[in-house]
Amino acid sequence: MSENLLLQAMNYAHPARLPVLCGILPAAWIRHGEELIRLAQEYPDIIPSVPDLDQIHTTMPDSYHAGSFTDEWGCRWENLEEGMESIVTGHPLPHREDIRTLQIPSNRDGRLPHGFMYLRLLDLRGFEEAMIDFAEECEELQILIDKVLEYNLYQVDAALPRTGEIMYFGDDLGMQNGLAIGAPKWRKYLKPCYKALYDRVHATGRYVYMHTDGLIYPIIPDLKECGVNMVNPQYRANGLDNLVRVCRGKMPVCLDLDRQLFPFATPSELDDHVRECVEALYLPEGGLAINLELNYEIPLENIAALLAAVRKYREYKGPYVRL
Repeated sequence: MSENLLLQAMNYAHPARLPVLCGILPAAWIRHGEELIRLAQEYPDIIPSVPDLDQIHTTMPDSYHAGSFTDEWGCRWENLEEGMESIVTGHPLPHREDIRTLQIPSNRDGRLPHGFMYLRLLDLRGFEEAMIDFAEECEELQILIDKVLEYNLYQVDAALPRTGEIMYFGDDLGMQNGLAIGAPKWRKYLKPCYKALYDRVHATGRYVYMHTDGLIYPIIPDLKECGVNMVNPQYRANGLDNLVRVCRGKMPVCLDLDRQLFPFATPSELDDHVRECVEALYLPEGGLAINLELNYEIPLENIAALLAAVRKYREYKGPYVRL
């Protein structure tokens, strides 16, 4: 997919077809091997490059290796499955007083990993302690937020010189049924952080693409106010009807197709799923892209069906429904 096509969708500039972003996790390449390579080569328009299987293990980020490592903040990550993302099991700030002495990491390498702001707070404190901080709105909460934001501002500045027209961010703000801290506290504590970061990007004439998992549709208008030019929400957590109501014609969306459906549906059901999503969110002027994430538990037959479906429906030119 060309970045220009995604920019046209972001700007309602009548893209010739729907942009399709396809991500295949390392675990899928490891599990399916040459069979997946052969399938991917049938779809160079959707999967523009395939990896060297012999290099998979050496080119993966640290967090995708089985085992453990400690990041620059002192968070310990652990992983049982080679090719899958790690989770944080060791939180370096178990006590509130630890926040006051926390030193911002010195690296300025422009890395903004998934979970760079909100999830970083949870990684540092642990989920339960972070939720208590938000519930009690202690002074240390704002101190920690300020430190993480300061670090992220450094990293955005370092990344911008080597970034294209679109800067990509990822931070999962929702859970399956809503925001853990609730929308009011998210607006109070986190919204100003994203606005400060995205203002830096916009000041250079660039665009912001933001991935965020979980039920987040109540704050999608807020994300737009923060400067998000296209949001990447999940189908299942948010519900298609909610995304149509909140996003269609208002906020460009790169819809994350239903990954929880992929392993279990029939090929025809997967075709129906892609068609339903495209028909619901499509506008001829743009505002829609499709995101397809493939993991190792999806049968090859279903991966083939998904690739065929997104190739077919990215050309959709259905009836224009006036809003």
